[in-house]
Amino acid sequence: MISRVLAADLPGHVGRHGLRAPFEIAAAGVAGFRATLDGLGFVETSTPKIVASATESGANVFGIDYFGRPAFLAQSPQFFKQALVGVFERVYEVGPVFRAEPHDTARHLAQYTSLDAELGFIGHHRDVMAVLTKAVAGMHAAVAERAATATALLEIGLPSVPEEIPSIHFADAQELLARHTGEDPRGEPDLAPSHERWLGEWALREHGSEFLFVTGYPMVKRPFYTHPDPERPEYSRSFDLLFRGLELVTGGQRLHRHADYLDALAARGEDPKAYEGYLAAFAHGMPPHGGFAIGLERWTSRLTGAANVRQTTLFPRDLHRLSP
Repeated sequence: MISRVLAADLPGHVGRHGLRAPFEIAAAGVAGFRATLDGLGFVETSTPKIVASATESGANVFGIDYFGRPAFLAQSPQFFKQALVGVFERVYEVGPVFRAEPHDTARHLAQYTSLDAELGFIGHHRDVMAVLTKAVAGMHAAVAERAATATALLEIGLPSVPEEIPSIHFADAQELLARHTGEDPRGEPDLAPSHERWLGEWALREHGSEFLFVTGYPMVKRPFYTHPDPERPEYSRSFDLLFRGLELVTGGQRLHRHADYLDALAARGEDPKAYEGYLAAFAHGMPPHGGFAIGLERWTSRLTGAANVRQTTLFPRDLHRLSP
């Protein structure tokens, strides 16, 4: 039952009202996300959750039978929100996404709520990071205003969101880890959870921030639509936002030229015909753009200090759970 999932390891006094407190906090966070992006000129959209092709090049998707044709549950609204930048310039969406990842960890779900945003006419990925910083600050401000009783019941303090969140390039982060942790992750394409925790502690110690941007992840670890760094093509114009030592947000600048998409797909052995509908928007011209996605349940769990993301998910869907 939900109460048994939630009762364990939540901070503070957990009674009847305390059990529902994380969800009141989540609702306030969504309201703050919407209000912030509305104020920045974004348009809220709703996109299909049944799609003809996989967003992340065919990996980790749930296949379904769609009237006798193969289809998938959407891993994200990525393709749709990019196309809609050409219409509205700035768009966002709050909705479910599905990941068929066989992970049985405290941080993974098979279905979660994603807070997505995409904006056009950017100069680089740091323009996206600036909008994300405002969105996160707005979410926390809304929690302080709308869910004060819930935060008091759980005895949690809201972190301060810096006007400019500190950042470190992926390669520099690996150098730091190699010098100070006794491990040498240089050459690895991603950060391990233990590395994220160490970097979170470093950011708090060195910058007084519970948030840290890690930028420039290797291209081999990012989706095909990610824009490479023109000066260091092996690295991307992408970022993760760490919150209290855990990856909370992934984002970056996207490719926007049709020819670049064809080259990127060819380099990964992908057939462009599988993405024909997606690529059509770029054939007619798209502005430089980028975006991000926040996992609501992961944000809520990190904010409340829950030991497991399932404690901030009303009806978790994971490797083992399909009901109620």
